[in-house]
Amino acid sequence: MCTEALMKEPKERTMSVSGSSLQNEYMDAFSSINERPVDDISLEFFYKPHTITLLAVSIASVIYTAFVRDERDIQENIWSGICCVVFFFLIVSVLTFPNGPFTRPHPALWRIVFGMSVLYLLALLFLLFQSYSTVYAIMYWIDPNLRNFHIDMDKEYAVNCSDITFARVWSHVDVFAWGHFLGWAFKAILFRHAGLLWAISIMWEITEIAFAHLLPNFKECWWDSLILDVLICNGLGIWCGLKICKALEMREYKWVSIR
Repeated sequence: MCTEALMKEPKERTMSVSGSSLQNEYMDAFSSINERPVDDISLEFFYKPHTITLLAVSIASVIYTAFVRDERDIQENIWSGICCVVFFFLIVSVLTFPNGPFTRPHPALWRIVFGMSVLYLLALLFLLFQSYSTVYAIMYWIDPNLRNFHIDMDKEYAVNCSDITFARVWSHVDVFAWGHFLGWAFKAILFRHAGLLWAISIMWEITEIAFAHLLPNFKECWWDSLILDVLICNGLGIWCGLKICKALEMREYKWVSIR
């Protein structure tokens, strides 16, 4: 019995050590993504907490704006209220949201970006429960110039897809193709993770297909969508962006907590 107990003790100790090391590794990865510390601080003032000062200035600004503005225009009142909600939500984002993996030029900037992303998600959830005509009415209210907007239908979209020639494929290499390439090159420099970039690229192409019935320029032939956009333009952009990161010896982001 004593011998068996002595044999079990090293195994249990090894398992506990390996378990604690995995937990420490996970906590380090979690901290590096959600609460990355700022290194080499040169201006201490911008990295010290100013919660009370920021709240006081924000509340004073909101109260002053609310009581000195003209209240006779109903639409202006609604628009001002929405802007005030967005402004205060971003202030709360700066004060409460985590730093995230990015710390330059300042973590507060990336907290605002994260707050804007949350607001964008909430707006999409709201629009999900609206009818097509209601969404149009909201867009016209935000920007009345959209009433006179028309998509140029001179160019053909998703027509005669079986005709695959070099001249026809080259004719689709327009400003949007360069936009795909440059956009995904910059996204690769920002995210620095090939798997995440390819997932977003494919999901965005699926989104274009899903909304093709709303925007005619989203209608594309299969070779335009799959080969020209995803594989060539997006793929080359991702590859070039990651090569730039490697050449400049940039820090890699592993995005462990998204699993």
